[in-house]
Amino acid sequence: MIEKFLNEEQDPKTVEKVYFRLVDLLSSGEEIIYIAVQKKPLVNLFPDCIALTNKRILFFTPANLGLSIKFVDFVWKDIVDVYTKEEIIGAIFSVKTTNGAEMAVDYLPKVQGRKLYQYAQERKEVEREARRQRDLEQKRAESGSVQFENPAAHASPAQQVYNAQAPVTSSLPPAPVAPPAPEPILQAAPPAPKPDELTEKLKRLKTLFDNGLISQEEYNAKKLDLLSDF
Repeated sequence: MIEKFLNEEQDPKTVEKVYFRLVDLLSSGEEIIYIAVQKKPLVNLFPDCIALTNKRILFFTPANLGLSIKFVDFVWKDIVDVYTKEEIIGAIFSVKTTNGAEMAVDYLPKVQGRKLYQYAQERKEVEREARRQRDLEQKRAESGSVQFENPAAHASPAQQVYNAQAPVTSSLPPAPVAPPAPEPILQAAPPAPKPDELTEKLKRLKTLFDNGLISQEEYNAKKLDLLSDF
């Protein structure tokens, strides 16, 4: 059942725990694509995990000494970009969302980091294409253009000659020609919303991490708590 998620030497026990938690969270039509497991140097008792589905990306963090698992998820349409950075020991995979939130996991095996990036880019491309199709359909609906079929175009050659030679006997006035549909008026995009309370807290937390005042694990844990509260 979980064998297909162990191709890059993921820890089987951790994958199994995350997998069964994921099964309870899946919505209709949602499928698991990939599961990556953190591999910390020296001690790796409670690793973080990242799971990708065809609808969202989920970050799992063990809590209560591994007795429970907390998670934060983001749907693909809300993800602005994904990043991966390979270091001496493992890789860091992170995502950035439309509201400015960032989430990352470090000490991932490099091959798993590359797989996450590959699959994430593929899902983002699918989402971009779906968004493009929705925009096209919306523009067609707004244009309100109607195409009228010319029945003479489907007549036989003999019928077309007859129609051209036959005298016009109708005394009815010609049908009015419909005016062309007005061009849709493009409205200026509304101003960007002001940063909310969550974004401000995340920025302050990122500043503490960038200045070396908290560790990567403390940064991830505190960010997870903030995202879970909202």
